[in-house]
Amino acid sequence: MKLHPSFATSFIVTSLMTTSFISLTVLLGACASSSNQSDSADPTPPVVTRSPMQESIPSPQPSATPDHAAPMQGGQVVETGAYHLELVVLPEASGTHLDLFLQTGDTHAAVEGATVTGQVQLPDGSQQAVDFEYDDAGKHYATLLPETAPGEYKVVVLTTINGKKVNGRFNFTR
Repeated sequence: MKLHPSFATSFIVTSLMTTSFISLTVLLGACASSSNQSDSADPTPPVVTRSPMQESIPSPQPSATPDHAAPMQGGQVVETGAYHLELVVLPEASGTHLDLFLQTGDTHAAVEGATVTGQVQLPDGSQQAVDFEYDDAGKHYATLLPETAPGEYKVVVLTTINGKKVNGRFNFTR
């Protein structure tokens, strides 16, 4: 039996189309059945399990290394190069007591023998210079700013340590 060529071609095209349609249907069906769980109506939360590898990882512990930028005396801190400068401000009836703790940055050992001055901008915008003196008992530099005006004060501390300049900027409100 001999088939007409157009019938054979038509049969092949129809077979290919049917096969393609079935493949596409199977593919779409597989995609639909693997939908995201959050889209389902099942209110059961997903179960999370830990692998043995996760259980063997220790949880992070607090660092034993001290935070060198943290205030040691409760004041404002400036870390500059190898030094830790901390300014503690104490209001008094006759003015404002300024304590500067000048320390090494690594061990926070007091630095003696430095020349320490300050330039203070008062709340009215005027400038006043102050000289800090070393207090051997307290291991810090101190001065009294004879001002009691309320408002914001800006302080620039200028130090010279073994010929090297180390400066810090601070502010406080009285």
